[in-house]
Amino acid sequence: MQIQQVLAEMRSLQARASGAEPALAAGTPAAQPSDFANMMKHAVDSVATMQNQATALGNAYEAGDKSVDLAKVMLEVQKASLAFHAMSEVRNKLIDAYTQVMNMSV
Repeated sequence: MQIQQVLAEMRSLQARASGAEPALAAGTPAAQPSDFANMMKHAVDSVATMQNQATALGNAYEAGDKSVDLAKVMLEVQKASLAFHAMSEVRNKLIDAYTQVMNMSV
């Protein structure tokens, strides 16, 4: 899951900042900044896709499509909502970390 990758990257950066370099898995290269940006873009796109699918299912149910049941609609809406809130929390943590770094005295 993309959120897990973001959290793993954040833990890795935290460990590097505190001086304890995390052990890399065999054959795993260190993440590059562009990889992190691509991972964040992919996570945002994934959440947007989930929200669009949930909206489409809701619209199909409202239109009377017999192949769409209410339980599936509610489940997809909740999944999209949870993914959005998780992404928002990751964003908030990143912004908080950025402001802390910017407020550090050199």
